Amino acid sequence: MSDSTSPADDLATLAEQAQAGDKNAMDDLLRQVHPRVLRICRSVLPYSADAEDAAQEALLNIATKINSFSGRSSFSTWVHSVAANSARSTYRKLKRTAQAAHNPEQMEKPDPRTTSVIAGTRLDLLEALETLERDRPQMVTPLVLRDVYGLSYEEIAAVVGAPLGTVKSRIHDAREVVRPLLRPKD
Repeated sequence: MSDSTSPADDLATLAEQAQAGDKNAMDDLLRQVHPRVLRICRSVLPYSADAEDAAQEALLNIATKINSFSGRSSFSTWVHSVAANSARSTYRKLKRTAQAAHNPEQMEKPDPRTTSVIAGTRLDLLEALETLERDRPQMVTPLVLRDVYGLSYEEIAAVVGAPLGTVKSRIHDAREVVRPLLRPKD
């Protein structure tokens, strides 16, 4: 990397080369984004092995869907969105597995991998996001990117391909739906 280019410029260049079919560029790109992807997944999933699985799924999605990156946002913002979606998807899979494992008809000892998500500190948020996704799926990504990852409204608008006003409205409405779900239950 020269002094005149930033890491984001290098990622964007690698992404362009990978989109053009350069396998070495793809390998370099995945190697460079891996730590960031893993950090994002760990911020959602409390069990390290689950976060690593989600990170691997995200890297696979980046590699196979890189041509869907259109450049409306920065490449790192797109990677962030892919990783966050992968972590939430992994959470949903683990939750289904945990629910099946806790079936009263099955009296065997529960697998700690499946119960870790249920016992995780982020359970309320993940449950609220799951409820929001079931009722209003278009609101989940903007809310997560703003309130969990702190992206700007402009970056979110670029990621989701919606006008800035629409993004702000979706985030506001999503907060109204999620807020009561996050309040302590007495």
